[in-house]
Amino acid sequence: MAEDPDAIENLLQESRVFPPLPDFTAQANVADSSIYDEAEQDLEGFWARHAETFHWFKKWDKVLDWQLPFAQWFVGGTTNLSYNCLDRHVENGGGDKVAYHWVGEPGDTRSITYAELLSEVCQAANGLKELGIEKGDRVAIYSPMVLETVIAMLACARIGAPFTVVFAGFSADSLADRIHDSGAKLLLTADGSNRRGSVFPLKPQADEALKSCPTVERQLVVRRGGNEVDWDEQRDVWWHDLIPRQSDTCPAEELDAEHMLYLLYTSGTTAKPKGIKHTTGGYMVGTAMTHKWVFDVKPDDVYWCAADVGWVTGHSYIVFGPLANHTTGLMYEGTPDFPDKDRWWSIVEEYGVSILYCAPTAIRTFMKWGDEYPGSHDLSSLRLLGTVGEPINPEAWIWYRKVIGSDKTPIVDTWWQTETGMIMISPLPGVTVTKPGSATRPLPGVSADVVDKNGVSVPRGHGGYLVIKKPWPAMLRGIYGNDERYKKTYWSEYEGIYFAGDGAKRDEDGYIWVLGRVDDVMNVSGHRISTAEIESALVGHPSVAESAVVGRSDATTGQAIAAFVVLRAGVKGDENLLAQLREKVSEDIGRFAKPKSIVFTEDLPKTRSGKIMRRLLRDISEHRQLGDVTTLANAPIVAEILERSTESSGEDD
Repeated sequence: MAEDPDAIENLLQESRVFPPLPDFTAQANVADSSIYDEAEQDLEGFWARHAETFHWFKKWDKVLDWQLPFAQWFVGGTTNLSYNCLDRHVENGGGDKVAYHWVGEPGDTRSITYAELLSEVCQAANGLKELGIEKGDRVAIYSPMVLETVIAMLACARIGAPFTVVFAGFSADSLADRIHDSGAKLLLTADGSNRRGSVFPLKPQADEALKSCPTVERQLVVRRGGNEVDWDEQRDVWWHDLIPRQSDTCPAEELDAEHMLYLLYTSGTTAKPKGIKHTTGGYMVGTAMTHKWVFDVKPDDVYWCAADVGWVTGHSYIVFGPLANHTTGLMYEGTPDFPDKDRWWSIVEEYGVSILYCAPTAIRTFMKWGDEYPGSHDLSSLRLLGTVGEPINPEAWIWYRKVIGSDKTPIVDTWWQTETGMIMISPLPGVTVTKPGSATRPLPGVSADVVDKNGVSVPRGHGGYLVIKKPWPAMLRGIYGNDERYKKTYWSEYEGIYFAGDGAKRDEDGYIWVLGRVDDVMNVSGHRISTAEIESALVGHPSVAESAVVGRSDATTGQAIAAFVVLRAGVKGDENLLAQLREKVSEDIGRFAKPKSIVFTEDLPKTRSGKIMRRLLRDISEHRQLGDVTTLANAPIVAEILERSTESSGEDD
């Protein structure tokens, strides 16, 4: 077989394996591999059987309508995700069960039952109606990790108002972009959020964004930070003034299975974010079933997904999947190091957390801080650990298992995306022999593969591109308002195949190892950030003429942002300008997007057509041998950048 020059090389090998413990398998939700065969033999029948476990006002006429690349699942069926997350459990006698233990960063706490959550969701839904929100209206949510955020999401789902949650770390400009694209009619925010012992003012950011957002008629504000805020009497209303006085009865709308549930914006290879569209029925089935299989959730578990609700992980595995499965979840508002670096482990001990799902970035940070912090707490309640957001390196996986999991707890390393809506590749903890760093194999009902540049499956021991060959229930239904961009972005690389944008390898046992992005989208602390967005922010500074951004390996964040900047004539690059540029990116996008290093250069390596060769910049940033430079139009600049990178790279500590 001829070697594919574009394929991802299979370099690292991992020989350590961890079979499921017999005691775990004996009680597992999935205890044998027959579920894979069942899904393979009848894909539509497989998902239909699981869909029947949910409440439908009207059963579907057709399981799947696949008009490539557009899918509809459970066609003709009507349901409501809020009803399936709340009402059906309460009606079945499960109202007294705790839905969430919520922990505020300053130390305030609350536990809310399913019956209480249902009442407050109904009140919030009625409050939205009073503010003029109807079925089909879009609602934007720019709010911290507080229960009101979850309540608002469920209230929107209840009345059929598609919502878009914008991560509370984004800037006013980023928020405005997402409101513009979605056409949101209402914005939910908070006065401020708690972060490392101080209050980050959210409403001032929201107010700034709304200056250019004419579609927003009302702003609903949660009092959380206690900080002083400006107030527009015609537009703004306090949550505590509006919601508690509403009726706690609000019938759930009967919604088509393909009714839009939410939009979630993800970075693309252009500066314009993509509005990923998810609908109701298939998303409900996909997220709930994968949550049940992958995390082996039991009635007495306390499950903690330590993501932020503003990302897809929060949507699928803090809110909708767990609640649909009648799970007791845990939400924490703040950072892992406040008031000290053992905050997570004190929470695990206090609440008896049994399942923990977090990012490799967090795990590597805990490793850096030292074993003494988790070692000072009783973590024996933990019976399952999970990772999400980026590939995890084997040594972090091993540390996670030994130090946090007492060298016996199974680890489910999951791969999925905003676009997929649900976990796609993961071990099943009662079935799968795991390997440190591998997501192992596609879940039942998921047709993931690793292919070469021609779309042909690579043999074992080879690398290539991660693709999905058949539709799945929670898949995106398109990019909001832009079908052509949807086709071009996800379905144009290989005919009839979804290209996930990640490289991967298949080892000798057939396991999949995800290797990260193959395009210009970086993964920094679990955040997928477009290089184009950061470059746009840098060039927005009056001293900058041109910029290029790449991701480079970082022991803590997975990838760090490395920027190369060409200054305008007569401008001197100094420490003051470095600080200005980082602050500019922070203001335009968010603090998590600040470049780790900035190199000032006279020019950038470019092809004769003027395309920046980011591949060479990645080589420079990683301090490795340069790749092919034969297409360079300005070869001498590479040596200059190398020298400047060695002398000083403006590293941000």
